[in-house]
Amino acid sequence: MDATSRAVETAPPGGRAAPVVGVQAGPADPLAPYLAADFPWYGLDEGWTGRRWLFPVGAGRAGQGAGPDYGSLGHGDEPARPYESREANRFAVVVTVARRPGRRSADDTGTLEATSASSAAWLAGSGLLATVPPGQLDRTLRQDWLDQQTTLAWDLADDLEGPGWSSLTLPVNGVPQPFCYRESAYGWVLAGEAPGVLLGAYGRGVSAYGIGFSTLPDLTAYNGR
Repeated sequence: MDATSRAVETAPPGGRAAPVVGVQAGPADPLAPYLAADFPWYGLDEGWTGRRWLFPVGAGRAGQGAGPDYGSLGHGDEPARPYESREANRFAVVVTVARRPGRRSADDTGTLEATSASSAAWLAGSGLLATVPPGQLDRTLRQDWLDQQTTLAWDLADDLEGPGWSSLTLPVNGVPQPFCYRESAYGWVLAGEAPGVLLGAYGRGVSAYGIGFSTLPDLTAYNGR
């Protein structure tokens, strides 16, 4: 699995790579990081008539002017911030991941593997976990729970052919495309490939069986926050 799927990772000697989040700071124009991408962005197709919104994009490459490696576009209710008690009841988030070969990490301390569908699965799975409301857990207990669930999501993403996943065919630009699909108590996650990119998605309250994806040459509809 690509280390970019955990944002940016560095590998300490004799140990498993530790994640270091690499998210670009928000510019004056929220669309600027998206427009800097060298790959097409995907979102839900015209069948979705609800609200659309932006996430920050993520970068794993070094060098001035390097564009993003992945990003997400939201549809429906925007998930709460960490530790807020409210819950997003109906949403779907589409994760677009650039196809990248193996390369050096942004901080030049490690090597990132080539991206794959597992990269998209990991980003989607961890994104879904971030939407789970804290309930009655205090911050320490919630962090322990998140750590456990995140490790599980990582292991599942690394085995898309395993029993934790089923197959689901959905339209991408109107053409049927196979995806790996998984449901849990928190929502659903899917991952696969699309022309030019790797594609993931997660959601809750919106049926994955009724959605479709398309390229988005114009992201203006997502900039109405």
